[in-house]
Amino acid sequence: MTRVIQTERLTRFFGARPAVVDLSFAVEQGRICTLLGRNGAGKTTTLRMLLGLLEPTRGAARLFGEDSARLRPQTRARVGYLAEGHPVRPGVRVARLRALQARGFPGWNDELFRAMVDHFDIDPECRVSALSRGQRAGLSLALAMAPEPELLVLDDPTAGLDRVAHRALLEALVHFASHGSRTILLATHELHDVERVSDQLVIIDRGTVRACCSPETFVTRVRAYTLSFEAGAPDLRPEIPGLLDASTSGRSLRLVVANPNEETRERIRALAPGAIKESALSLEDAITAYLARGRNGRLRESPTDLSFG
Repeated sequence: MTRVIQTERLTRFFGARPAVVDLSFAVEQGRICTLLGRNGAGKTTTLRMLLGLLEPTRGAARLFGEDSARLRPQTRARVGYLAEGHPVRPGVRVARLRALQARGFPGWNDELFRAMVDHFDIDPECRVSALSRGQRAGLSLALAMAPEPELLVLDDPTAGLDRVAHRALLEALVHFASHGSRTILLATHELHDVERVSDQLVIIDRGTVRACCSPETFVTRVRAYTLSFEAGAPDLRPEIPGLLDASTSGRSLRLVVANPNEETRERIRALAPGAIKESALSLEDAITAYLARGRNGRLRESPTDLSFG
C-alpha cells in the first residue's frame, strides 16, 4: 500500500520550548487518520510542517514521497487543506469564491461543490459574513474538497459547531472518503469524531506520539480491572506498569491500565482482593483515560510504558 504521509523524528522548537518531539508515524492511501490530542499537544504544528508551511527544527516529513519542505506545485495540487477556524474572506459572495477557486484547479468538480453547498443550506449569492459558523465550516470544506484532492488535511474542522453542523460535516467527510483512493488526515480533540469516521488513530501528547493503531486495537489495549475487598478498598496507588487511573468506591478499587500483561495481573493479584473483574472500555472512555494520565503526578512519563504501535 502507498504511504501518503510519513514523518521521521519530526521535531519543532519555538525558542527553547519543544512543540513536537521525534514524531514518527505513517498514513497509507485510502485511510481516514485522526491525529488526536489535548489542546496544545502539537497537532497544528505537525500539520503545518507536513504541508510545508513551517520548517522543522530537525527530522523530516513527506507527502507522496516528497520532502514537505520542497513540494512541487504538482504535488501541492494533490492536497486539500482546511485550516483551523475556517478562514474565508468575509466580504465575498459564495458564488464569487467558487469562481476564484475553480479557476486555479483544472480538476475542479463543480457538481461536488454545489452538492456540498446544498448540504449546508448555503445560498450561493450570500456573502460569507452573513453565514452561520456551521455554514462557514461547510463552505470551507466544499472549497477544499471540490478540487478532488488525493489527500485532505483538516485542522479541528468541527470546533465550535453545533450538533447539527458537526454531524453534517462528518457525513460529508465520510462520503468524500468513500472513494477508496482518497486519504484524510483529521486533527481534533473531539472523541466522537474518532469513533464515527476513523480507521487509524495517532495520539499525540506533549508533542510526542504515544499511540498509533486502529481504534479497534486501541480498545483492546486499554482495560479496566475492578477489585473487590471484604474490609473496604485500600487507599493506595499501586505500582502497576501502564497504570492510567485508580479510583476507589466503598469496597471496590478500579484500575485502568494500558498494555496489560502477566506482570500486570500478578501485581493486581498481589493486592489480595476477594474478586477481580476485567472489562473492556468504550473507545471514548479508553482515550479519555489515556489522555488524562499523569495529571496528578502518580504515573511515570515514559512513552515506552504507555504507548503502543
